[in-house]
Amino acid sequence: MNKVLIIGCPGSGKSTFARALRDKTNLPLYYLDMIWHKPDRTTVTAAEFDRQLTTLLCQPQWIIDGNYLRTMELRLKQCDTVFLLDIPLETCLAGAESRIGQKREDLPWVEYEFDREFKQWICDFRSDQLPQIYELLKKYNANKKIIVFKTRQEIDKYIEQL
Repeated sequence: MNKVLIIGCPGSGKSTFARALRDKTNLPLYYLDMIWHKPDRTTVTAAEFDRQLTTLLCQPQWIIDGNYLRTMELRLKQCDTVFLLDIPLETCLAGAESRIGQKREDLPWVEYEFDREFKQWICDFRSDQLPQIYELLKKYNANKKIIVFKTRQEIDKYIEQL
């Protein structure tokens, strides 16, 4: 396990899992949200995001936390391990809401409200994003280790066993 993707619905626990995995493996951790978002809540251009991502992918080891479906296939081609957090919607909504007002290392600002649009994006993730993610995983499963977690307890157990 040298090049790891962690994907799943916002609020599923991706970043928490990524930090625990980093702490156990000493692999460098990168958050796609920190590449895409600027502290003033604007974003970089798609070209700048792609340039930074391509540079990151050339490194010999990494953990990358984030979905960004537009570039997921590029990352899947480069990784050796994928963790998909396919966690129930209610858990994801609670997870996203619980971090409101918290300073986080995976986002360059503090969220002070549970944005309605973001909440809807979480609610739509299972129908809009997840089928595409599973199709991509099926396409690349022959030469990747793919682990799907369905509960937070499965995540915790995996980390404990590392």
